[in-house]
Amino acid sequence: MKRIILAISLLLIGSPAVQAQAPFYQGKTITFITGSLAGELFDLYARTVGEFLVKHIPGNPNIIVQNMPGAGHIIAANYVYNIAKPDGLTLAGTLSTLYIDQLVGQPEVKYDWAKFSWIGNAGKSPQMMYMRADTPYKTIEDVRNAKEPPKCGSTGISNSAYVVPKLLEETVGAKFNVVLGYQGGSAIDLAVERGEVVCRAFSTEAYFSREPFHTWRKKGFARVLVQGGKNRDERLPDVPTINEVMDKYNAPESGRRLVTVMLAAGEFFRPHYGPPGIPPERVKILREAYMKTMKDPEFLAEAKKRKLEIAPTSGEEMDALIKEVMSQPPETIERMKKLLQK
Repeated sequence: MKRIILAISLLLIGSPAVQAQAPFYQGKTITFITGSLAGELFDLYARTVGEFLVKHIPGNPNIIVQNMPGAGHIIAANYVYNIAKPDGLTLAGTLSTLYIDQLVGQPEVKYDWAKFSWIGNAGKSPQMMYMRADTPYKTIEDVRNAKEPPKCGSTGISNSAYVVPKLLEETVGAKFNVVLGYQGGSAIDLAVERGEVVCRAFSTEAYFSREPFHTWRKKGFARVLVQGGKNRDERLPDVPTINEVMDKYNAPESGRRLVTVMLAAGEFFRPHYGPPGIPPERVKILREAYMKTMKDPEFLAEAKKRKLEIAPTSGEEMDALIKEVMSQPPETIERMKKLLQK
């Protein structure tokens, strides 16, 4: 009798019904790909979110972070869309502005932004532009009147470092010379310190969260000329918003609509997603784990320690926002293409 019971037990253990009870993620490893260099903010977000995310996934998988920089994060997005398996074991954190590359038809783009499996977003942040304080460009008016446009650095044309200067050109006539091809934000900041370029547009969050900007602010090395967002950031009370600048120079309504679309990325500034086609039940697991992570006191304490600002958006909200952004009328797309011509 004991032998019969043992045999039945062994058969049950090996049966699909019993095996299905084990969480899918048990014993698995999730690869979290980031389009930035190690140590940059997108990398820090991926590592911090990933570290706590796995604790909220049934089965408690392992996680590794893989850096895949280049082409303004397009290389990472292309990899996740075309090569990574849609099994729920690959996630990504890249620039939120990559939708712009697709909308304007960049040939390097091999993804459909709206079809990624959106898991969640860790932060929101308006854009801003800093300028070396020792340049003659003290205000946007100085840039408008300059005989020689100031040089700003950027990784690619979807990066806010390129988009913001071009929007200012389009709407208020402030011309910039944007130098492309930098590997990442840190490389641009180093170029500013060396004097190769003198300005950069990027997130307010980054400007207040890390070096070299803490030191720069103490030494008065840089000043902020303009900021995005509907209202002024409380840390930049004397810096006009781009909307205020457009009001001052009577920018047309068509230009204002363009600004709204192109700066929408600030609403999903730290997006995290997987390849298209992940089974719905696994997307659900990841989304639920993500939002639990965003509320985890230990995660929030660690994020504060690492100076990462957390303002989450759920995967469902992300999906709806991105589908709206990607549904632009032809006239807006044409203006974007013209704006982003190299």
